[in-house]
Amino acid sequence: MSTHQDMSLATAIPPINVDQTFPEIEMSGGDSSSIVRATVVQACTIFYDTPATLDKAERLLAEAADNGSQLVVFPEAFIGGYPRGSSFELAIGARTAKGRDDFRKYFASAIDVPGPEVERLGEMARKYKVFLVMGAIEREGYTLYCSVIFFDSQGQFLGKHRKLMPTALERCIWGFGDGSTIPVFDTPIGKIGAAICWENRMPSLRTAMYAKGIEIYCAPTADARETWLASMTHIALEGGCFVLSANQFCRRKDYPPPPEYTFSGSEESLKPDSVVCAGGSSIISPLGIVLAGPNYEGEALISADLDLGDIARAKFDFDVVGHYSRPEVFSLNIREHPRKAVSFTSEEVTKDETVKK
Repeated sequence: MSTHQDMSLATAIPPINVDQTFPEIEMSGGDSSSIVRATVVQACTIFYDTPATLDKAERLLAEAADNGSQLVVFPEAFIGGYPRGSSFELAIGARTAKGRDDFRKYFASAIDVPGPEVERLGEMARKYKVFLVMGAIEREGYTLYCSVIFFDSQGQFLGKHRKLMPTALERCIWGFGDGSTIPVFDTPIGKIGAAICWENRMPSLRTAMYAKGIEIYCAPTADARETWLASMTHIALEGGCFVLSANQFCRRKDYPPPPEYTFSGSEESLKPDSVVCAGGSSIISPLGIVLAGPNYEGEALISADLDLGDIARAKFDFDVVGHYSRPEVFSLNIREHPRKAVSFTSEEVTKDETVKK
């Protein structure tokens, strides 16, 4: 895969440094006293190879930091991979030996949170002094979750969000998150949180994040359709927040070849260079202005300067959980405690208790 690509976008593009991994696409402006430089990464996982994917992540993070980024957002499932096109040979009432082995390999690519891969990501954030938002496939026991993990610029692991509602066949591969992992982190560069792919279309989840004061709304996704931009623009306007949507750009050759990995229903029509995920990553202001992207051309770093003053400007006439809410008519209850399948309760015998015979 070529590491340098010629972009033709309606943005001011600086000359590309020959040492860059990907072209930097940027727009900037505003009062520097309230500016946050942000980058969304549009790049593909190295499938079934988590160590190599982490190496790639570090190269991209280093380049974003060299371009002055303070916040870097990676796509959904960047660590562990998005199993696009794979059916895991599932059918109602039937599974196959190959499908089970496909899941075994996918499980092996996932990471523990916390775990050694999380430690390495924290080291990267500290080394390059950036806030890092990373899409990852998390495993707990033998259940997988599509998660986003957060780090501050000192490399501290802040926490995670687990996707609440996997879409379609994802529900057979990933577990469901609960209300205990819907965080919004108050950081020196703003209040940061994330929702993943189609859970961005869940009004109650968005409202919960607005109520927590989210200012920089990260939306890692696997949806490359042109209609996605409309959803992201709506969220920016509705929440009065910046929206940073990061998607992978993948060709068929970025996945293992058949028969090891098969795109169900379309494998015969695909060539090695066929685009199977076209990206469309973007950055949108609280006023609904597209600051950067969408990019459908290839792997890239897509950056913009976020003028945090735009948040107040946007909420001047629409604050969805403030002056534009009607709590006497509508209310929302969020259950934030973890939902466990099994709970254990043990009683300790105190010193003053006696055993009666």
